[in-house]
Order: sequence, then C-alpha cells, then structure tokens
Amino acid sequence: MVTENLNFLPAHKLNKMLKSREVSSLDIAGSVNSAIQKVQGKLNAYIRLEKEKMLEQAKQVDSYIGRGSEVKDFTGIPIAIKDNICTKGITTTCASKILENYIPVYDATVVKKLKA
Repeated sequence: MVTENLNFLPAHKLNKMLKSREVSSLDIAGSVNSAIQKVQGKLNAYIRLEKEKMLEQAKQVDSYIGRGSEVKDFTGIPIAIKDNICTKGITTTCASKILENYIPVYDATVVKKLKA
C-alpha cells in the first residue's frame, strides 16, 4: 500500500491494519508527517509539531504490538490536539502571548482518554 493513502483511511481501518501487521505505526506516523510537511508552510495549520515525539512513540507502539500486546482503538494512530487543551509536558499556549511558556503538568481528560 502506498503510505500516502494511509492519511485518508479512517482510524478503525488503520487499527485493523496495525493488528494484522499489514502496516506499522511508524509507517502511519511517517505518512502523516510527510503530509503535514507538504502543506504546513502554506497553511500554517499547526502551532507546534512534535515530530520526534511522534516517531519515538510510533517505534514504541510497534515494539509493543510485536510483543503481542493488546491494540486498543487509538493505539498507533497519530492525533492532533488543539492548543487550548492541556497536554502534559508540551507547551500549551491557547494562542496567547501570556501563556507562551506554559507547560501543563497534567493531561486534560480528553487527552487521557485518547491515550488510554
């Protein structure tokens, strides 16, 4: 499968492909990152990209799956979190200069649920 096509598949199909090892989390993360890089300069859709963190997490997920661990609904699926939702350890500014250096010490409930 051409990895660019991965960007247009729904999460439930990507999840099924991960479970069957038809695709790796690193494939998905690389595909998403490539697509973002192609349009970010023009659209400026993201305030912050955590590329290295995304790729490291993808490697961890692939190792986790390789050990036969359970693949939950969003395991290995990259997500984007709006800048007004607290993400532990990642600068969250709410697009405000006054919060430009704010790094939450906790994840918002929605982030916790997505990570679960």
